[in-house]
Amino acid sequence: MNEFHISLPATSANLGPAFDTAALALDLSLRISATKAKQYSILASGRDPEICGQVENHLILTTYREVLEAESKQSVPLALKIKNKFPIGKGCGSSAAARLAGIALAVHFGKLRWNSSRIIGEASGRERHSDNAAACWMGGVTVSRMSGDGEVQVARFLPKAKWRLLLAIPDDRLSTEKAREALPRQYSRHDVVANIQNSMLLLAALFQGDRKLLASSLEDRIHQPYRAELCPLLPALKDFPEGKGVLGAVLSGAGPSVLMFLDTGTPPERTKARVADHLEKVGMKAELVLTSIAKRGGEVSFLRRSR
Repeated sequence: MNEFHISLPATSANLGPAFDTAALALDLSLRISATKAKQYSILASGRDPEICGQVENHLILTTYREVLEAESKQSVPLALKIKNKFPIGKGCGSSAAARLAGIALAVHFGKLRWNSSRIIGEASGRERHSDNAAACWMGGVTVSRMSGDGEVQVARFLPKAKWRLLLAIPDDRLSTEKAREALPRQYSRHDVVANIQNSMLLLAALFQGDRKLLASSLEDRIHQPYRAELCPLLPALKDFPEGKGVLGAVLSGAGPSVLMFLDTGTPPERTKARVADHLEKVGMKAELVLTSIAKRGGEVSFLRRSR
């Protein structure tokens, strides 16, 4: 019996001003093992097992079957074991990871000769944007764009500094579709230019490890002001006092989770405690998770077992 394994990281996209363009991989993983079976089954553990373990309309299995059908390949039932460490539907790239997992399963069990570019392009087309899919598959920090022919161009780098991050995860979920509906159809040239400037400076700050530059380049005028009402953690954490260990706070993806960049001059656990106290004072609560930028993206391995 051959067992297929894949590990994929959570991701945080947009990063404030780099809307639909940049993302980074997080040190929180989705691990899946799969074997051929007589019928579909899922054994899920970790975070959100009730969602991960539901066979019907499961995004991984649906993607797996759809890709094979489009390639005129027969899909065989699979038994999956899922160990999930990041939240579903809360702005941490769960749908991109699930789609990439389904595509990887189809490539393996359908014997498709797809390279990484084809895999990212397929996932991006299904996501309708490429940021999460690129960072999830390649790891590190990525900048990407979709071209008209379905391909995705990706630039990836690893920051020189070790950035410490803090995720604030609320109880409620928010669909990307609902978050998109909050955005206007048009923007002023002034706002667009400001975002281009900030996103360029942000990428330079991440690459160079320039904390001061990063703190000043997180301002966004394209999506966060319009999503703040749907994501109340964002305005609460943007008001976190300066000099207390947080360089800046942005929506993680479309929200509702918030990603905070931490100042390494303050111990991370101390900053986490301060953020918890701040949220309590303003009458809000969230799960706080310390993490960092994952160097690796999708990792595939195989295990051959004797019957």
